[in-house]
Amino acid sequence: MDKEWMSANHLSKEYWDGVAEFVKFAVNNAKNHERIVCPCLSCGNVKSISPETCELHLFKYRINQSYKCWVKHGETPEDVNNSSRGYIESCSSPSSFDTNANEAVCLEELVDVIEEELENFLEKFERLKTDAETPLYEGCIEFTLLSTVLELYNLKATSRWSDTSFSSLLSLIKLMLLKNNKLSDRLYDVKKNEYEELTHCPKCETSRYKQNGKSAKKAIWYFPIIPRFRRLYSIRQEAKNLIWHANERIKDDKIQHPADSPEWIRFDRKYPEFGKEDRNLRLALSTDGMNPHGMQSSTYSTWPVMMVIYNLPPWLCMKRKYMMLSLLISGPKQPGNDIDVYLEPLIADLKLLWEIGVEVYDAYKEEIFNLRAMLFGTINDFPAYGNLSGYSIKGQLGCPICEEETRSMRLQHGRTKDGINARLDMVEMGIREELAPQEKGTRTFLQAATHTLSRKEKKSLCEFLATIKVPYGYSSNVRNFVSMKDLKLKENSRNVDDEATERTTGRKIVTISSDQWEKVHLFVLYNSLEIDEYAKIHKAELKRQHHHRLESWIIKLHNKQFIR
Repeated sequence: MDKEWMSANHLSKEYWDGVAEFVKFAVNNAKNHERIVCPCLSCGNVKSISPETCELHLFKYRINQSYKCWVKHGETPEDVNNSSRGYIESCSSPSSFDTNANEAVCLEELVDVIEEELENFLEKFERLKTDAETPLYEGCIEFTLLSTVLELYNLKATSRWSDTSFSSLLSLIKLMLLKNNKLSDRLYDVKKNEYEELTHCPKCETSRYKQNGKSAKKAIWYFPIIPRFRRLYSIRQEAKNLIWHANERIKDDKIQHPADSPEWIRFDRKYPEFGKEDRNLRLALSTDGMNPHGMQSSTYSTWPVMMVIYNLPPWLCMKRKYMMLSLLISGPKQPGNDIDVYLEPLIADLKLLWEIGVEVYDAYKEEIFNLRAMLFGTINDFPAYGNLSGYSIKGQLGCPICEEETRSMRLQHGRTKDGINARLDMVEMGIREELAPQEKGTRTFLQAATHTLSRKEKKSLCEFLATIKVPYGYSSNVRNFVSMKDLKLKENSRNVDDEATERTTGRKIVTISSDQWEKVHLFVLYNSLEIDEYAKIHKAELKRQHHHRLESWIIKLHNKQFIR
């Protein structure tokens, strides 16, 4: 059966037809025609629901695109055509497809996923593969080390055991089995690194913990970028979007995309091996401090580190979906110049992507290639720029670009606001001499700046604004902002909210339920001529897919889906 529809747009006719064919296929192969397993992203091939509800779920939540071989819906490897060789490989299991066979297939699919995630960590994957082939103890036929751990872990998840109780269970089972058993007595093997066991910094000897000796002084959350790049390329449309800059960009003399910039072109010429592969990624890093509590009085500073992919089209590049949160540096204080310590895991992945690369499957071209990436630039304000570059942006050599050629001078009076000290600094700098302080006897006078209005000029401006008329919808009523008494512009005390309050004065304000809102929404849709044609098409499509259903059922389904 053709499965291209699984990656199509969920609003397209191709996807709708595919869902209808899938549900029909699943019902025909189900033992109970009233219940089938739902493969949507919400149910995850776990819940059994009615075919009609399953169809709704596939429209609403979409189908899990990694579900390549429909083993839970009666499909066998022989049913998959030769053009779908990848499906056959992931579906190799006994033809009877009984319960044990299905579990074996699920285990194989789980191993396949793990293999994909650990392609560049060969040592770990080899250990995983060895565990899958190692019997639990000498002479054991039914269980391997890996299958035992998976079964126990599944029991832990379904029973909601804590990590402590599960580790205790592992220790007990290990004692109960034969002496030479391979079962571990820990929940998982912790990844070791050279600083893991240290309690003090190897450089400054500062303790890594707070005074209680338990909580770390500073913590980060790292969200690895390489698995997310793999997932992007595993989706056909996303893989196509990532080479938009090479295949679909308008190439003229205008700069409409980062690929048109001189820096992009210069880099490709300097590193031709990197530049000739259009799928290699150009990334931007952005970071700044933020207060997650939203209180201006609080000085709490959390620093998110975002990654942006410049390969994408301009209208997708800065969308929330494609902006990756790679690091989250917790507060309460900002990292300052020590931010390089927190960036270490991200920098390690970026170095791997630049120096060696990782193998990635391209769903658009249907091939495996070596993906590399480079950091094209950073997006930040000047203080954060100094933290990231490790360069002092203050003092005599404050420009990271000019460095020793920076032209600078120190202000003797050191004031920034307009006043006597600022005017004296301007005199020393030889600028705006007409604004120099004027001494008359024992008093000093400051000349008015050119933008300062006299009383006569203020009155003339306010009279003009008080009588101005602008086209409807051009701006607010400017006259409400003018105070002829004080000859000033004031804040408008009468805003839209006030007007809305006046209109509802004396009336009861009610809150409608979601059902009432949907009815109102449907009323608006059905009374809009622009929408009428689309409503007819949608209703006709539902009738075609559910020709055996009554008209009332079709209308109910149409109302439920169309408002979304």
